[in-house]
Amino acid sequence: MNGDPSTPYSRDLGDELRQVRERFTTFRGRKIARMLGWDPAKVSNIEHGKVRATEIDIIQYLGRCGRSQAFITDFLDRYRSAFNPYFVQVPDNLRTMSLAESMADEITSYDLTSIPGLVQSEEYAFGLFRARGLASPEVIERNVRFRMERQAILRRHNRPECTFFIHEYALRLKVGSDEVMEDQLMRLLFHTHVIRIVPATSGAAGVYSANYVLWKYDKRNSVAYTESDLAQVFVQDLAGIKHCKSIFTHLDALALDEEQSRSMVADLASRSREDLSGRKLHLA
Repeated sequence: MNGDPSTPYSRDLGDELRQVRERFTTFRGRKIARMLGWDPAKVSNIEHGKVRATEIDIIQYLGRCGRSQAFITDFLDRYRSAFNPYFVQVPDNLRTMSLAESMADEITSYDLTSIPGLVQSEEYAFGLFRARGLASPEVIERNVRFRMERQAILRRHNRPECTFFIHEYALRLKVGSDEVMEDQLMRLLFHTHVIRIVPATSGAAGVYSANYVLWKYDKRNSVAYTESDLAQVFVQDLAGIKHCKSIFTHLDALALDEEQSRSMVADLASRSREDLSGRKLHLA
């Protein structure tokens, strides 16, 4: 083993090893360590993704767990990239992102075209996925359910400190019905997080072609993240992290302060409610 720092993917695969051990054996960490002739700390470090195990280590570990050669080969293929400072996944693999997010002490994000997933209402999320037309009803149902489950981290007593930079365009872009939009805007106002609206008047300076997330940890290196319909990208390279931080520094100078941001959201929600009431009266 060497001292490579952990990454979101190494922690994900380490946790997968732990789950394999608990599902297919009755061994505790100390017992499998004795069987393999390892120090118990080695098992713990590998299962937490803190160190890179050798391929022999992985073969021995999974062999003791009774896994097939095909399973071991597949795992090794994935494990070889576990400690890469830049890592790309297909967009429907949501586990690595969820684990990285749930362990963060601070979360800062930027979204241009939609409300951040952590504060989306269920109806808004459904409307967003359906409008894009890229997934089957079953996949949409799964993705929305997963998105709602992710939001549990905001209800924890030790919840992360969250700052959401949201472009004004995302507030004004209609997703679903008027009722859905009103509910979504109101939802933004009643959470224990910071919202910073990037006004349309900032022009091109406030527009980035991708969404960005920065996860900060007390005892781990920060991780930058971005995604599209094609891929998820995790960055732990120091230059990449520095670049992501510079983006948020730039946005901090452009965005409305928290009071102004909440005032804008409340105003848009009020207008949406008035428009909705007016239409109902007209139909009556």
